Amino acid sequence: MGKEIVAMLLAGGKGTRLESLTRKIAKPAVSFGGKYRIIDFPLSNCANSRIETVGVLTQYESVALNTYVGNGEKWGLNGVHSLTASLPPRQTEQGAAWYKGTADAIYQNLDFLESLNPEYVLILSGDHIYKMNYQLMLDDHKKNNADLTVAVLNVTVQEASRFGIMTTDDNMMITKFTEKPSKPTSTLASMGIYIFNYKVLKQALVFDAKQEKSDHDFGKDVIPYLLSKKKRLLAYRFDGYWKDVGTITSLWNANMDLIDDDAALDLYSLEDDLKIFSEDTNSVPQYVGKQAEVTNSMVNQGAIILGHVTHSVIFNEAVIEENATVIDSVIMPNVIVKKGAYINRAIVASAVVIEEGRRIDGGEDIFLVAN
Repeated sequence: MGKEIVAMLLAGGKGTRLESLTRKIAKPAVSFGGKYRIIDFPLSNCANSRIETVGVLTQYESVALNTYVGNGEKWGLNGVHSLTASLPPRQTEQGAAWYKGTADAIYQNLDFLESLNPEYVLILSGDHIYKMNYQLMLDDHKKNNADLTVAVLNVTVQEASRFGIMTTDDNMMITKFTEKPSKPTSTLASMGIYIFNYKVLKQALVFDAKQEKSDHDFGKDVIPYLLSKKKRLLAYRFDGYWKDVGTITSLWNANMDLIDDDAALDLYSLEDDLKIFSEDTNSVPQYVGKQAEVTNSMVNQGAIILGHVTHSVIFNEAVIEENATVIDSVIMPNVIVKKGAYINRAIVASAVVIEEGRRIDGGEDIFLVAN
């Protein structure tokens, strides 16, 4: 008897819009929120949703990400009945090939899915920040006898042209899908989270692999194909916090969301069943000096604060020296901000040294400082 559901996490993206943050690491491995990496969120969601088998599909700069994922121990996905497998492109009897698209990545790992024989397959993206119980989505999928369920988020009309947009009937069954429409007729945006009946997924992927003109993409190719075949496609409305952190500005905004007054994303509640798990850095306790001032900020273990920090996120082993000022900024691990430096509305990448007296002011934009 096979698994009821297996998750396949697409984590091979380069993340070019994150500029030098992804020069040496894949986008899902980028640091976030003082102690996390972006990939911690979908993997924690799987653990919290009691999904015990996860395939992590890596490609760009895969070594560091594969090492971080390891056997899934950080998220409790390494037990007797659970499995976390890193699935980079590999050489087979047919030769070697990079993943050519989101659908092709899953197609190239159909043998992995066949070995598990699941009834359902959950497809996830490794570069979004959100907390979600996928079991509730699976329950809706079953109740509606769907072939594919797509998680959707209600966005503004102005935002809709950036997403794949679903048009639905009164029962939330999808009647039309439009990729990044210039004149959207709906505001239900795809979150890139799919639950397929495995047999339907397998048939669609095998068909798509034979199409020479296909982009081998779920949004552009697979969903339109299933609609053309009159399959039952359901939209599952998600009302929680969700953010695509694919740009410097969106990554900064998501970090600021953690410490804004309304705390759009709550990582602190002891009563929350959807906790986010991550690697323990084994750091010493944080230290805040006698003359230091820290206001409305997140400061992780190992950080040393001797200067002034306001409305900022400070990662482990960062050092803010005397008379240095950090405002509305994200300071990543092992950064040193030397005496008298001033940083406002910036992201400072890991291991950067901000020299004494240097002034960095992002102004209306967000300034990225990286080696």
